[in-house]
Amino acid sequence: MYKIIYMKADYEPWWEFEGWQEFVVSETEFEDRLQAEQFLKNLLHDFSLKYCKKQQKKDRFWAFWSENEAVYCDNCADDLQIYHGLIWQEVE
Repeated sequence: MYKIIYMKADYEPWWEFEGWQEFVVSETEFEDRLQAEQFLKNLLHDFSLKYCKKQQKKDRFWAFWSENEAVYCDNCADDLQIYHGLIWQEVE
């Protein structure tokens, strides 16, 4: 089984900090690898059009962002960048 996870957080998805699952916006599962790859390809295309910055790690993590999308952090007294992350998972 294959899973595409979309998360939105103030850090890139490859960090997978404790509790990262709380930031999951959606999960889409597929039995067929080709269908999963096509779904991911479409998401990558859509996100690339919507967000001006992109970074990829380990061929299974993608982060997208625009510098104008941030949230204020009271504890750090600063703005934190918001990232839209995609994660490719192969589930046994």
